[in-house]
Amino acid sequence: MSGFNLLHLITSAKPVTLKPVGTVKPCGLPSGTCHSKKTWPKSFSQEELRKRLTPMQFHITQEKGTESAFTGEYVDSKEQGTYTCVVCGSLLFKSDTKFDSRSGWPSFSDLIMEGSVTATDDFSYGMHRVEVTCSQCGSHLGHLFDDGPKPTGKRYCINSASLGFQHKEPLPAPSLPDSVEGAGPGGATGGHTEL
Repeated sequence: MSGFNLLHLITSAKPVTLKPVGTVKPCGLPSGTCHSKKTWPKSFSQEELRKRLTPMQFHITQEKGTESAFTGEYVDSKEQGTYTCVVCGSLLFKSDTKFDSRSGWPSFSDLIMEGSVTATDDFSYGMHRVEVTCSQCGSHLGHLFDDGPKPTGKRYCINSASLGFQHKEPLPAPSLPDSVEGAGPGGATGGHTEL
């Protein structure tokens, strides 16, 4: 059993409750994971993904793996920017929604926009959790719990290896002319900047 599953067995964290849709059918898979046959807007061949992703990224996003707690690149990151899906580049989370959940994985309290992830019931390893996948390509990201900070109360517990990161671009400094021809000290405007 991975550290992720062991951690959630010994904590009181509960997965979110999804609204029931129709009749719940048994999955029939040994792991208990329910696979849906959804056509994703973006798709990539397994061959392409094996070439483009690291073995860890492939394992997590395509085989529903989990990285070891406290080992991911973004666990302690405080940089400003946007977290994206490592597979398709879709925008997922803003850095200002990231918080320290002390779980060992990057945690976010809200999505960048509604619908950027898909949540489905996950009954793997003999427990109920809510799996979070990229809504554009179906890549496994992590799980969703109802023990996050207010106002959402949500904790998107995400594997670092499933994420990309876009640094927040600093605003360019305004450029002012060094001098204006024919002007005395302070330029043509007497030391005031004209817009």
